[in-house]
Amino acid sequence: MYNNLQHFIQTLEKQNELVRIKEYVNPHLEITEVVDRISKHNGPALLFENTGTDFPLLINAFGSEKRMALALGVQHLDEVAKDIEQLFKSLMSPKDSITDKLKMLPQLAEISSWMPKQVRGRGECQEVIMQNPDLRKLPVMTCWPYDGGPFITLPVIHTNDPNTGQRNVGMYRMQVFDSKLTGMHWHKHKVSAKHFAEYKKLGMKMPVAVSLGGDPVYTYCATAPLPENVDEYMLAGFLRKKKVKLVKCLTQEIYVPNDADIIIEGYVDPNDELIWEGPFGDHTGYYSLADWYPKFHVTAITHRKDAVYPSTIVGVPPQEDAWLGKATERIFLAPIKMTVVPEIIDMEMPIEGVFHNLTIVKIEKSFSGHAQKVMNAMWGAGQMMLNKILVVVDQHVDIHSYSEVAQAISKNVDPQQDIYFSQGPMDVLDHSCSKFAFGGKMGIDATTKTSEELRSDKINSLNFELPDESKIKILFTEITAVNFDLLKLNISCAIVGVKKSKPNHIKQLADQLVKQTEMCNVKFIIVVDYNVDVHDTATVIWRWANNIDARRDSFVINAKSENEISNIVMDGTRKTKKLDGFDRPWPNILVMDSTTIQSINERWEKLNLGKLISSPSLRFSKEQNVKSAVFNEE
Repeated sequence: MYNNLQHFIQTLEKQNELVRIKEYVNPHLEITEVVDRISKHNGPALLFENTGTDFPLLINAFGSEKRMALALGVQHLDEVAKDIEQLFKSLMSPKDSITDKLKMLPQLAEISSWMPKQVRGRGECQEVIMQNPDLRKLPVMTCWPYDGGPFITLPVIHTNDPNTGQRNVGMYRMQVFDSKLTGMHWHKHKVSAKHFAEYKKLGMKMPVAVSLGGDPVYTYCATAPLPENVDEYMLAGFLRKKKVKLVKCLTQEIYVPNDADIIIEGYVDPNDELIWEGPFGDHTGYYSLADWYPKFHVTAITHRKDAVYPSTIVGVPPQEDAWLGKATERIFLAPIKMTVVPEIIDMEMPIEGVFHNLTIVKIEKSFSGHAQKVMNAMWGAGQMMLNKILVVVDQHVDIHSYSEVAQAISKNVDPQQDIYFSQGPMDVLDHSCSKFAFGGKMGIDATTKTSEELRSDKINSLNFELPDESKIKILFTEITAVNFDLLKLNISCAIVGVKKSKPNHIKQLADQLVKQTEMCNVKFIIVVDYNVDVHDTATVIWRWANNIDARRDSFVINAKSENEISNIVMDGTRKTKKLDGFDRPWPNILVMDSTTIQSINERWEKLNLGKLISSPSLRFSKEQNVKSAVFNEE
């Protein structure tokens, strides 16, 4: 594996996966605008060598399947899951004879070689000690125009449980407020937040250390959804096939990777007043809005002599973080299969679903209600508790082909019978929930049904004739656009753009649309705002998955008889107080400001990035009716 981040950069360069940019590009907004254009077009990793600081900035290093695999030292991401599955099977298989047990010794020795090791003395990450620690000497990016300030976006954050000493390594954004102060944005579901709660009970300051760079495996492991009692550096050792060497911080009782590029040491004081942190342009493609979070006080900054500052941006997908999520999907398939839901064959988290919103699983179905059993198990499995929409299909469906999944849903789902609603914990970034971090979930059973699961075996075959668009628009003037393209592919789904104008508009429209038009022959109807391109299916799915509280915003219309299909209308529009009784602020979509877009356009030729790529923000710029992270209710 990699000796350090520089080793990884050299590997990317040899593989033609990295471009060096020597022209000065400002970490305030400009780097984001460049990277957003590149990431949307499957472009390379970028090393900005002139950041206005002493540190070059590496970004988009994980931004493709190939680079993600390179970071983990494999040819394909599925290889890791196979290694885990083989290890599980060998460790858990019956061992009756002494010979069987002796055969295990080499494997046990290999496992012990993955365990992290504390070493004495100064580490490579401590070659330079910043005499007057100052976060402003790092090229910390301000990513989006209405961000609360500059944010460290790839911090590997180390905390210890004060009672057990158990280490946790996580990743939580850090807003920089001044030279020695940041916010610590750990969500209440995260282990570090639990550590903080324990320090608060004890009335003690909480030591924290942040590492940046080093082996790229560390960055991935900080994002991995491991159980609380599993050390992230044990996973890192397994992935690297060699142990992580850890050195003690200079001012805190915390150990950090020897080969890291930059270390930021400090503490969080439970007795401090909280700080107003955010907004921040987040991975949902919307701003996560400001809230109160703990303060992190810097006590030391050390770094390698040749340190590189790693960073990332998140926003409207696809972005670099999609591939970190894809790695988790592939790697954690094996543990889920072997410990939670053995009937799962494969799983897929579409990029448009931004991790937690949408998951597709393939199972080997063997009894009536099997899909529901899987739904309940998945929603109780670690971070899958935050999943919003879960689709279950049969073993013969290629879940990486979204058209094939859609056809299975269209064929096998009777909306009034096969769609299940629940509620529970949601991601704190989910802006569609009526209550903070708590909302509706939807399970879609798209498996082939047994006789016990059928509402009726006499339901008429699907009618894929296109409804009369002009007639629909005459009857319902609020409908601005429709997309029946999926019907042409034998997928019973239509997309409808609507300009809402009255309370509970979509709920009322849903019933009328199905009862008064040929839309009664369409099982699934997705409604989006009038200014959304209904023919851009990927964007529609992204909007729908973000904007729907699955339980509140889904309207099932039962079949008129046992021989007819049922329907479901799903409201993927923006919610407001006036029209929807929605009491929480609704965030704006992430859009770069016109001044930055123009500046990058004018300097593009100097960046060594080929033909000019237009700004992705132009697609959504007309939707921001106010210069703020919060959308202004119309």
